[in-house]
Amino acid sequence: MKKHIPSIFNDVVGPVMRGPSSSHSAAALRIGRMCRDLMSGNPGKVVVSYDLHDALATTHESQGSDMGMKGGILGFEADDPRLLQLDQHLADAGIEIRFEVGDSGKRLPNLYQVELRNQHEMIRVEAVSTGGGMIRMMELNGTAVSMEGDCHETLIWSKDLKALQEISETAGWAEKALLHQGAEPLLELRSNFAPDEAWVTKIKKLPVVLRLSLVKPVLPVLATGKDQVPFSSCKEMLQFHTSYPQDPWEMALAYESARGGISRKEARVMMDHIYEVMRKAVETGLKGTDYQDRILGSQSPAYKRELDKGKLSKDDALHRLTLYVSAIMEVKSSMGVIVAAPTAGSCGTFPGAVLGVADSLELSKEDVVNALLTGSLVGIFIAGSSTFSAEIGGCQAECGSGAGMAAAAIITLMGGTLEQSMAAASMALQNSLGMICDPIAARVEAPCLGKNVSSAANALTCANMVMAGYDPLIPLDEVVETMDRVGRSLPFELRCTALGGLAITPTAREIEKRLNK
Repeated sequence: MKKHIPSIFNDVVGPVMRGPSSSHSAAALRIGRMCRDLMSGNPGKVVVSYDLHDALATTHESQGSDMGMKGGILGFEADDPRLLQLDQHLADAGIEIRFEVGDSGKRLPNLYQVELRNQHEMIRVEAVSTGGGMIRMMELNGTAVSMEGDCHETLIWSKDLKALQEISETAGWAEKALLHQGAEPLLELRSNFAPDEAWVTKIKKLPVVLRLSLVKPVLPVLATGKDQVPFSSCKEMLQFHTSYPQDPWEMALAYESARGGISRKEARVMMDHIYEVMRKAVETGLKGTDYQDRILGSQSPAYKRELDKGKLSKDDALHRLTLYVSAIMEVKSSMGVIVAAPTAGSCGTFPGAVLGVADSLELSKEDVVNALLTGSLVGIFIAGSSTFSAEIGGCQAECGSGAGMAAAAIITLMGGTLEQSMAAASMALQNSLGMICDPIAARVEAPCLGKNVSSAANALTCANMVMAGYDPLIPLDEVVETMDRVGRSLPFELRCTALGGLAITPTAREIEKRLNK
């Protein structure tokens, strides 16, 4: 399998979503939407199976996998308000869905095995969540595929391989044609647009065609079919910058323009929208949030009251950072709309730190958007060489990554250079190595809130140190490689399973019992 080429708006900042976890809630929703398309919008009866050796076995309900799958099967978007009343919508649509846990015989993190059956057809799907809302379908009815939801997929099944080859030759509109010779031979046609309806109707009528499915993309930036980006590592980016000097945020726009086949202006507009969602989340959280099924209540308004009374220390940037991170996390935990940046579990670190420092410095929206773009470069390097999934790399993959991104962004807010941004990111990631993921009561609230706040503070401190001339010593690329190696060596119990760390303390067990009642 070729190396994944990350996109800022697919992999790093996004999706815009509701739910406690991007790798659970948003990823499951995307898998569900693709499953719905495979069944031509008529899912019928659905059975979703989780592996008993996987983190999903203990967290699929509390962290939103079941919710996401239901929403996706209904065809909803990740930020749809109807996600709060899914069972009624399923009943109205006549869709039955059941969740179970068993031994798949496979040891894959975040594995979803889905069987869908209506009066006309049945299909079995194997898919995985790869972190931050990203997914990959790996198998359809026993035939190996690799579908990431970043293009229009036209799937044609037939027992006649020669006929599939002939059909492929008539599909000159497809960017890529793949013939899969598995348990059920399958022709996969990939394109950046839906195929012509007349062509589809013609192919469906062929006697050799058993089934034809049209699967729409679930990612905002489509694959272009081109594998050329200006750089894929920090070292390459710094070399590129030597030949083509420009501001750090312009480097991010250049990358995304090449990766997604979009203009720099279009990429800028997309980040403007991300900024607005982040800002709205802060404002909503500071007003107070309410939701029954959570551990912590709304705490950020009380922090603000004490700050306004002058009872807290005198550090405006740190206080704003703490407030904003808390507010965003509370919106997430109350099923409000947030940006997974890079994940929902770490959605407070990067936005809260950047917005907090920017407001302390009285900077403009344009300055903040520039900083978000700069920070996203760090996310690109992590997504390309490591992971944002806590099930694979612990919390260092989530809050640690957020800290590295935030540190680079804060340097931009302070007027620093590209080299200083990457140095600050390196330092912040070094400080995050080995951070475990041990959600209390399997909810993404505690100690997640504290880790988000401390990671944002880590980012601010590292930015200040680098601006003052401190040397991080280890280049960012080497730190990312180390982070990946360390994360994969963490015990399974400390990687988002709720089977270790604080999650198994007596008090945590009591909290879980109380919530389950």
